[in-house]
Amino acid sequence: MKTDGRDIDPSLGMLLGEGSGQQVKRDDERMEAVLPLPWDKTPTVSETDPTYYDRPLLKEPVWKIDIPIYYFLGGAAGAALALGAAVQLAGDGELQEFGKRCHWVGIVGSSIGGALLVHDLGRPMRFLNMLRVFRPTSPMNVGAWILSGAAPLAITAGLFSNRQGLLGHVGSAAGYGAGLFGLGLAGYTGVLVGNTSIPLYQETRRLMPVLFLASATASAASILDILFEDRRSSKITFIFGTAGRLAELGCGFAVENVAGRVPQVAKPLHSGVSGALWRTATALTAASLVISLIPGHSRSRRKWAGVLGALGSLALRFAVHYAGTASARDPRASFRQQRAKMIA
Repeated sequence: MKTDGRDIDPSLGMLLGEGSGQQVKRDDERMEAVLPLPWDKTPTVSETDPTYYDRPLLKEPVWKIDIPIYYFLGGAAGAALALGAAVQLAGDGELQEFGKRCHWVGIVGSSIGGALLVHDLGRPMRFLNMLRVFRPTSPMNVGAWILSGAAPLAITAGLFSNRQGLLGHVGSAAGYGAGLFGLGLAGYTGVLVGNTSIPLYQETRRLMPVLFLASATASAASILDILFEDRRSSKITFIFGTAGRLAELGCGFAVENVAGRVPQVAKPLHSGVSGALWRTATALTAASLVISLIPGHSRSRRKWAGVLGALGSLALRFAVHYAGTASARDPRASFRQQRAKMIA
């Protein structure tokens, strides 16, 4: 007899609520997916480096591939909105078009990033549920509010800025508000990952927000360099992007040093898929920085610098994502980090 696994008699009860639409596996399939693999050797305990029979102490993150892409798009959108507000504050009429372009980069990035976030959650209602309260101690809750404010303000600024009359004032106010929300959007994801128990994230929790902000700055400048050509605005994106790339490389080096205080914690940055992505991100960002610093004005060179910078920032987000998964799977990283803190 084959059933859906729920075995509910519709004459006696009804399945309602968020979980009612989920597919239930058979007990053997469900237990096979949840339980760890059986031991294939006699359990032993190492006296010099004890763990719980080499079993992971933590569960790995459940985030799918949508999340590192959201890190990249949301960060670039937030930094672009902040740059647009700065250009607006300067009050230079010649840069109005550039400021509007910054707003539209923010609109596209925050909108696609929001869609990816909702897709990862599974149902739009789960995102709306996070907005029932405002909890400053929860980076995820604060991030949901930031994203909810950044996208509408960016759209309003993109549609009504540079107009005359009341609509122009509304657009200007929305542009400043979008810039403030953009700063939060560019860096809150670094606070989010640092607020977990995963050894690598926990050890570098003070640096992750700065790293994410720097990477967001570099990626926003890179996208603007790829899409738009204007001699005066290119000077702004050059300064903005150079600062972001230098900060990204410096923060990446600092993250390695801080995590390396417990070598096992820093292992995902040097080995495996996450290590390869981390090295690739460093190489791409460094190459982008070198190309952008070559004297002279060349459209093709600016595009290459932008492409390499954007790819470097994207690779960095994936490296951080997969490094966190590898760190959670490593039982020795958790135990050695805890012992190092106890000794300290």
